[in-house]
Amino acid sequence: MNEQALRLNYSPCPNDTFIFYGLASGLVPLPGFRLEISLADVEVLNVRAARGEADVCKVSFAAAAGLLDDWLLLRAGGAMGRGVGPLLVAREGVEPRDLNGKAVAIPGNRTTANLLFGLYCRELGLELERVEMVFDQIMPAVARGEVAAGVVIHEGRFTYAEHGLSRLADLGRWWEERRGLPIPLGVIAVRRALGPDTARLVQDAIRRSLDLARGEAAGLREYVRSHAQEMDEAVIQRHIETFATDFSRDIGEEGRRAALALLSEARPGALPEPVFLGD
Repeated sequence: MNEQALRLNYSPCPNDTFIFYGLASGLVPLPGFRLEISLADVEVLNVRAARGEADVCKVSFAAAAGLLDDWLLLRAGGAMGRGVGPLLVAREGVEPRDLNGKAVAIPGNRTTANLLFGLYCRELGLELERVEMVFDQIMPAVARGEVAAGVVIHEGRFTYAEHGLSRLADLGRWWEERRGLPIPLGVIAVRRALGPDTARLVQDAIRRSLDLARGEAAGLREYVRSHAQEMDEAVIQRHIETFATDFSRDIGEEGRRAALALLSEARPGALPEPVFLGD
């Protein structure tokens, strides 16, 4: 039987490799499809999706706002929660007001982190220069004084103090306090042209892959570790526990409300329907 190629893209971060291990290893089959898997930094994934260079792609929620005409969002496989948002960090002694007119590193223009940072700056009346960097370059650049501060994501949430940096703001908590909702970070998008039936197959496979990972499938830890930027086992485990939550299996109604609130900030006006599979 001929199998259709399906380009599956996600990040090398531990929560993604944890969730997708079942599919990557072949332990969770996707009948009728041959997976072509590629891992890349989240901002690279955002660009690939915008260019149509993937079929199923992990993207930032902020980036998803610009993709909704051609992409359908899944309720499974993403990153959302409380206490999981990006952090604004700087060297000791720096205060948020000190950033006015300065350069601040961000992990990509299309990232949810950048969207939240922009909303935060608007509230504080800050005007500054944003400098794009790959996420793992941000903390060293801040520590060297190349930028006044940085917005950190992924394992940077747990390791910024090791670089001699302090936290200026928890942007996820800032969102939660103002909206009373969890913070939507990343989501799995499927090209609408593939149709809802294929999207359902993919979503079901992602859930089975997550369930398999939670059962500690053989080879899982080696796969996750082989792609992790941070090799410390405790940090990897904390990363998984923080970002691969129950929302990763199904966002539920609360998660859907949170997602629509953030998507509306990124894309003012009416959102196309449906936004999520099953709406």
